[in-house]
Amino acid sequence: MSLESVRYSRGSLAVLNQLLLPHESRYEPVASVKEAWEVIRSMKVRGAPAIAIVGCLSLAVELESNEVKEKDQLVMFILESLEFLVTSRPTAVNMAKAAEQLSAFVHQEAVRANATSESIRKSVIEWAEDLLRKDVEDNKKIGDCGAQHLLQKVPGHPITILTHCNTGSLATAGYGTALGVIRSLHSMGRLAHVYCTETRPYNQGARLTAYELVYEKIPATLIADSMASIAMKEKGVSAVVVGADRVVANGDTANKVGTYQLAIAAKHHGIPFYVAAPSTSCDLRLADGGHIVIEERPSQELTDVNGKRITAQGIGVWNPAFDVTPCDLITGGIITEHGVFSPQELQAALTKVMKEEGKRQKHEA
Repeated sequence: MSLESVRYSRGSLAVLNQLLLPHESRYEPVASVKEAWEVIRSMKVRGAPAIAIVGCLSLAVELESNEVKEKDQLVMFILESLEFLVTSRPTAVNMAKAAEQLSAFVHQEAVRANATSESIRKSVIEWAEDLLRKDVEDNKKIGDCGAQHLLQKVPGHPITILTHCNTGSLATAGYGTALGVIRSLHSMGRLAHVYCTETRPYNQGARLTAYELVYEKIPATLIADSMASIAMKEKGVSAVVVGADRVVANGDTANKVGTYQLAIAAKHHGIPFYVAAPSTSCDLRLADGGHIVIEERPSQELTDVNGKRITAQGIGVWNPAFDVTPCDLITGGIITEHGVFSPQELQAALTKVMKEEGKRQKHEA
């Protein structure tokens, strides 16, 4: 059974405090939108899909526990809560997209002839719960699509993967994106080995990905970020597979800082570079990666360890949490729940999917 970043039942939400891993597994209750904002901002929960899920489920929990407001007040509370949640971390697009979609849904529900506070409250709770369910389904599709594509396109089997940051159950509702591809290959008996980077400065690879790989008995080796190029040269890496916090229209991809240099090294070594992400991480409104807002984190993440300073006083610090990988370096493709596409194909493919989904929803309505 995969690890759970989120535990939810109606009216109750708890998140695994990932700052304590791998030494302690502690689930902490989240009873309000404000508490969700704080656990997201502090990175107790992280990963673009998980951020959106925790944000929306925290709203569902607060709606379940609070007295039902007058209809207009309830709508305003929901809309303001969603706007607030989006400010928690700006680079990952999933929370912003979920907030936009849920806001539109609330407006739609509010103008129904028989709409009441209770009907709106119930509909929003069910919407958030459906987001949780769909994320797990989509991740399994991503894993299977990516694994099948790698087996068809990458020479030599079994396959050795190099990955970065954490993209597994701890970053999603379950199964994972890039780590989902690894899981699928492993379940097929077609995975040789995984190399995971430590992912400085927050060590999501060393603390979280390594923890998931050991937990699921997947053959793996931890390397420092600075060892990636020599690992590609010496360790028979078949492909690099990473996740994404935002993919824009031309295929440029924002992911955990250090991804860009992995893509450069992979291209030099002739190793295919893949991005695995749900369509909810794709922001087709932005033309290219130059328009992505890159979050900068506190300097203490670089200068301090366990609250103790390890660097020289007075040194300047630059600590971007993400970098942007240009589309021409994504040589393997972008793996989604709808299939694997080249960066040049992505926009047209997802636009077609959205149109078909819109027709289906209109027909069902």
